[in-house]
Amino acid sequence: MKTLEDFASDNGMEPKPPYPYEGPEELYQPILAALTKVVDPEVAMSIVDVGLIYGVTVDAEKVHVLITMTSAACPVTDVIVDEVEQELDKIAPPELLVHVELVWDPPWTMDRMSDRARRFMGW
Repeated sequence: MKTLEDFASDNGMEPKPPYPYEGPEELYQPILAALTKVVDPEVAMSIVDVGLIYGVTVDAEKVHVLITMTSAACPVTDVIVDEVEQELDKIAPPELLVHVELVWDPPWTMDRMSDRARRFMGW
């Protein structure tokens, strides 16, 4: 059975950052890795690959994540938001709060999916 990793590009990297990021450079990769661990159970893919992360900002007080769902009727919204908070709590410096904000604008579309997620889905 093939996994999402089987559909990575030749160099294993996506051609562009998966979401806007503002904050210390040293936190970019740990945050990306933490968010990539969170899987949308409805599609069995990382929320980063699905394109649910709209942006991450890190300042002196908090890690602020803008996240959406593929549908306002998503039955696993709470599960995903809780997992994002848990994964970021593991890697964020202890003085930073983790704030996950659910947004609906702009609405999610399949265009937000990573190239490898599209290849995995056969699109």
